[in-house]
Amino acid sequence: MTCKTYEELENQIKTYITKEESLDKIRKAYKKAEILHEGQVRKSGEPYIIHPLNVAYILAELHVSPDTICAGLLHDVIEDTPYTKEELAKDFSEDIAEMVDGVTKVGQLEFVSLEQKQVENHQKILLAMAKDIRVIIVKLADRLHNIRTLGFMAPEKQSRIGRETLEIYAPLAHKLGMFRIKAELEDTALKYVEPTYYSKIFGQIKSDDSIRMQNVDHTIEEIKRILDENSIKNYQIKGRIKNIYSIYKKMVNQQKDFKDIYDILAIRIIVNSISECYQILGLIHSQYTPVPKRFKDYIAVPKPNLYQSLHTTVISEDGFTFEVQIRTYEMDSVAEYGIAAHWAYKEGVVYSKEKEQFEIASKLKWYGELLKFTEEEDSNDANDYVTTVKEDILSANVYVYTPTGEVIDLPRGATPLDFAYKIHTNIGNRTVGAMVNNHIVPLDYELQTGDIISIKTNKNSFGPSENWLKIATTAHARHKIKSFLNKQNRDVLLAHGKELVDTEFRNNKINNYNLDDDFAKKNFSKNNISSLDDMYVEIAKSNLSPKTVVTKYTELVDPAKLTEDALSRQIERNQRILISNSETGVVVEGLSNPQLKLGSCCNPIPGDEIVGYVTKGNGIAVHHVGCKNLLSFEKERLIPLCWATNPGRKYPVAIKIEAQSSMNLLVEIMNTVSASGMSILAIHANQQSTLTTVVKLKVMTSNTIELDKMIINLKKVKFIYNIERENL
Repeated sequence: MTCKTYEELENQIKTYITKEESLDKIRKAYKKAEILHEGQVRKSGEPYIIHPLNVAYILAELHVSPDTICAGLLHDVIEDTPYTKEELAKDFSEDIAEMVDGVTKVGQLEFVSLEQKQVENHQKILLAMAKDIRVIIVKLADRLHNIRTLGFMAPEKQSRIGRETLEIYAPLAHKLGMFRIKAELEDTALKYVEPTYYSKIFGQIKSDDSIRMQNVDHTIEEIKRILDENSIKNYQIKGRIKNIYSIYKKMVNQQKDFKDIYDILAIRIIVNSISECYQILGLIHSQYTPVPKRFKDYIAVPKPNLYQSLHTTVISEDGFTFEVQIRTYEMDSVAEYGIAAHWAYKEGVVYSKEKEQFEIASKLKWYGELLKFTEEEDSNDANDYVTTVKEDILSANVYVYTPTGEVIDLPRGATPLDFAYKIHTNIGNRTVGAMVNNHIVPLDYELQTGDIISIKTNKNSFGPSENWLKIATTAHARHKIKSFLNKQNRDVLLAHGKELVDTEFRNNKINNYNLDDDFAKKNFSKNNISSLDDMYVEIAKSNLSPKTVVTKYTELVDPAKLTEDALSRQIERNQRILISNSETGVVVEGLSNPQLKLGSCCNPIPGDEIVGYVTKGNGIAVHHVGCKNLLSFEKERLIPLCWATNPGRKYPVAIKIEAQSSMNLLVEIMNTVSASGMSILAIHANQQSTLTTVVKLKVMTSNTIELDKMIINLKKVKFIYNIERENL
């Protein structure tokens, strides 16, 4: 409906707002907008005030608060007139001024291309919504009226605005459950984006309309008779035509002909209670033949946008296939108006922006996720932010369950890895397996609506591998995996760089030195180094020589003192070597020649935290602090241990590898271990299913740094999805 006068708007407002104080505020906002926009005209030739008047009317149909209607009337005054935000706040309120300012900022965005500029603009829209969802409600009303009058624009602008509407605004309306607005945005936009398709579908609906509607009318009369015979009271039955854009998507995406789409026309039954919904479902199924796999219970499991209804497709006696939707009056209101139906303004109730935001976030799970994601993520990374929100949050259409029955929504094609990272980053990073509907599945299994997922984790897992980037489909999961791998690679480089510097200092008989961020920045800023960690990483990458670092350091200290410190440090080091055990490389404070044995259960290596267990008659057993066997040991027999300065030997370590079954798996593993400079003591593969193989590997290594390098290389093998140390 087009609103021509303020009187029409006020009549609509008075259907739910009666307080004179609120009506006076809205009249004042209209008068201010009328004065400020005086002399301005639209492309259609109408006075500009017609636009904010219609935006306010659309908002009033949604039963929004008086302040939100005022924001609709004034939404263009900051952008198109000399009126300032400060003046607006003074004349009305800070809340109205903030809403108008938010709509203004969103409206100033230009969607000129698919490049970085557009990505940043998308991000600003989503951030505006996260800050105050009412801004987006006003913007949707603004876009709806603009697209109704898009015919007055140039063809180029029609196409651009149409695509922008289909890509951003219609999905937002859908996620908010605002079906009426979504459907009109989609259909009108399609008319300008794909005019040929639009005309073809529109013509087919019209030509087919009479036959289908005759069948629908006949079926409605039959259903009325059934409901009356079973004493169902106060019901409504109406026919619904599927919107053109939905038909277009089915024809294009599923490559269907118009005649193969069965739910173009549907019958909607609206009743008073949920129990009547299920009663009527039984009556419908007893009268008509249900189409298998076409029943959906959105009452028991609502959609994330709060939509609830029973859907079933049935076949009548004359072969007519049609969809039946059964819902309560309250459900119908939510289906039409979405979240607005839940927080519709009620007089006598105190409202605030914070209260509305909280209520919406508590009802719309995805909106709560958007708020949380916006707070947690680096908003400077526009590409990652927008991709995650658009693909993972706005496009979610697969609904799965946690073992406790919580519904999790994910985009189509999502895997158990995507599910794990959606629950929590730490769960994702520690994932070692997944069960779906009580069956073990590979991590690349494609989740289906209704699946119940349980994630198997291990705190000692080495975490994501590069192969996970090929398995995860959501932007959020991929972003977290990349962050983990980047940090892991940096940690290994950092440790290796520090080891190279330490070795160079020892070779120069300098054992008492102190490096810090100031030293690194002062001497190597030209190498883009601003911290000590940066320096170690660059050394590990061979971009900086450790000799250069030692040379720079010796130039800054007193040579005489250096020699004295070096001698003192050398004596201390030699003493430690004397009391270290040549067989194990482990130091026991106060004992010069203890009987030591490395635990074969956990195979500790230099770099691991270790502890000693004093056995009865067999000396001291050396265990990794994470060894499972420690839980059963007597605590009073545990003693502290440390590794010798330079053990100078190799140690066995056991690794468990989980991978997709492949003929080349063992060859890839052996080649990778060999290329990492290690020798294999033992290797054994056990194919647990046609999909999964577990490989037990024992190698010889000098320390954890060398082991970590090998593991990073193994993670690059495309079949491998998890690696962990044994018995930790």
